[in-house]
Amino acid sequence: MKRFATLFFALLGIASVAHADDQDNLLPVDQAFRVEATAPDRQTVQFKFAIADDYYLYRGRISTKAADAATTLGALDLPDGKKKHDEFLGDVEVYHHGFTATQHLTAAPDATNAVIELRYQGCHEVDPKICFPPQKKILTIALPAAPAATAPASLTAALGTATGNASASSLIGGNQPLPAEQAFRFEAIATGPDQVLARFTMPKGYYLYRDKTSFHTAADSGDSLGTPAFPAGTQHSDANFGATTVYFDQVDIPVPLSRTNNAAHTLALTANFQGCKENSVCYPMLERTLTVSLPTGSGAAVSVTPITATGSLLAALFAALLGGLVLNLMPCVLPVLSLKAISILESGESPVAARRHVLFYTAGVLISFAVVGLAVIALRKAGLIYGWGFQLQQPLFVAVLIYVIVAIGLSLSGVVQFGAGLGNTGQSLSARSGASGDFFTGVLAVVVASPCTAPFMGTALAFAFANSALAAFCVFIALGLGLALPFLLIGFVPGFARWLPKPGAWMETLKQVLAFPMYLTAVWLVWVLGSQRGVDAIGLVLAGAVLLSLGLWWFERSRYKTPGWRALSLVALLLSLPPLYWLAYLPAKQVAAAQVNGQVAFNPAKLEELRKAGQTVFVDIGADWCTTCKVNEHAVLDTAAFRALLDETHATLMTGDWTNPDRDIEAFLARFHAVGVPLYVVFRNGDDGRVLPTVLTQSVVRAALVPAQASP
Repeated sequence: MKRFATLFFALLGIASVAHADDQDNLLPVDQAFRVEATAPDRQTVQFKFAIADDYYLYRGRISTKAADAATTLGALDLPDGKKKHDEFLGDVEVYHHGFTATQHLTAAPDATNAVIELRYQGCHEVDPKICFPPQKKILTIALPAAPAATAPASLTAALGTATGNASASSLIGGNQPLPAEQAFRFEAIATGPDQVLARFTMPKGYYLYRDKTSFHTAADSGDSLGTPAFPAGTQHSDANFGATTVYFDQVDIPVPLSRTNNAAHTLALTANFQGCKENSVCYPMLERTLTVSLPTGSGAAVSVTPITATGSLLAALFAALLGGLVLNLMPCVLPVLSLKAISILESGESPVAARRHVLFYTAGVLISFAVVGLAVIALRKAGLIYGWGFQLQQPLFVAVLIYVIVAIGLSLSGVVQFGAGLGNTGQSLSARSGASGDFFTGVLAVVVASPCTAPFMGTALAFAFANSALAAFCVFIALGLGLALPFLLIGFVPGFARWLPKPGAWMETLKQVLAFPMYLTAVWLVWVLGSQRGVDAIGLVLAGAVLLSLGLWWFERSRYKTPGWRALSLVALLLSLPPLYWLAYLPAKQVAAAQVNGQVAFNPAKLEELRKAGQTVFVDIGADWCTTCKVNEHAVLDTAAFRALLDETHATLMTGDWTNPDRDIEAFLARFHAVGVPLYVVFRNGDDGRVLPTVLTQSVVRAALVPAQASP
């Protein structure tokens, strides 16, 4: 046995050295894929790629995004690539040697540079066959000078404080567009402790879009803005947005204010807006931030958004408590909670001991929710857009969770009994006796609950994402209390405890039966992983799970044998780790975006195009790891009745998949202040969209799509 172990580790070392030598032959990614960006004119940027021999780029993995407010990107024209059957992504198009891509854009009149975020991914196609992680570059491209009639930068700066519209126009001369600061002057003052007055002033011939104007303040400032009281504007037939409402000359917009700090302080007010010069250019979306001095006093009771602020913090906490309570009934949580119930039944201990079990379980739930809440707050402060369940977008996290669920199932089936040999970690995960087992069962309940969105929970989480850090933390703690509430009642209310059946031999049978929901949970997670990284990921995680099972089985068989047998079980467990490493480097699965039977893939530009045309659009944003999404698909969205309703209303179904991270979808979720999926929004007659409930029914969908039944 010692000779076998020595030979095994020697071979493992040789393989590692060979792998390192192969890695040394790879070029750095910046040398394998060189890119230069130039702007031949103010409407075009060209990306010239030079690709080293034996390397290729995926056509479908190249994308761009504007990285500054002065640049609005149009279409990205990519040449046709070479068709290839890729072992990771299936049928794809790739580029060898080099090519040129053309990016169309609109730059602000006074912009001197265009800042563009470029993303791409490629691979090495000979030994070692390896794909690089997705790459991101921020490119600053110098733009050609604007026409000579446009005011130079020095003159624009000199006009920065001009207040007379006629004088500003005459100084610049001709019909050239004004700099954005002169075309749209923004001011704001506090007209009382509960209201801010925002004012826009435009020169003659310039106008501001009402529906493109919004206001916000920092989420953790303690000050919340209500719905602006937009005055009646001018109906305008616009070349960009069709029939819309605009403002000429000057407009005053009162904005109600809710505040938690009644003392005098300052408010950072940010306005986002867009406007045009008549019969000329339209400016990109603009953003300005002003400091407003607030007097002493209390604010108005206003809503933060139509979704998030249906009540105060107290109402949000109550909704969170109910949401956590309903989570106990979700299919992703029930198996774990059944384990805890079995543990309490098996104990046969005194009421004091039962309360101890319950308290440690509750501590595991609350601390886990506190950690999740702090992580969400930190990510939000860092400017990242994440929603509930975002951790399941990470394939490595999903794979590790599969391992944990398989280990729990094996424990319930009696294949392995976690005890002193492996320490309390295995014991805790299998929810056997002891304080650590109770605590980590609570942790596991929170982990598997993350993809579920229960009724009431969405409103509470939205409140948490949109308000102060303290309020967000309190909401997460309330969710934890709701999840732990049934067991708190069992432990502390004798009436509930009496409902539990008497301990007996039936419990061992029930424990083994409960292993099968665990295996089914693992199957579901494997399917999610396949949706993220393809069939190779499925093969890797299944191979790793087999090695894990072998190691655990061998561990149980060798419990009372020589240490050498125990070492072999450790080897098998260690061999289950490399598949996780290889899985982490698999590229994301490519999803076709073609239109099928009136259904189109989510695309912000396509959505705006359909809205401008007055088309009815049903937007469905979901994810493969979202159980509520799958229930809605089975009950409503994948039915013949729903397809007939789409035909009846001439509506387009636009579906977005958030199984993997997607910046466009994250921005859409943020637009409607959604904290996760599912999100369903119906657009009719070019309006701003109506958000539907998280749980769909045929009647809810019909009321949203059929004009006569649509609620105001």
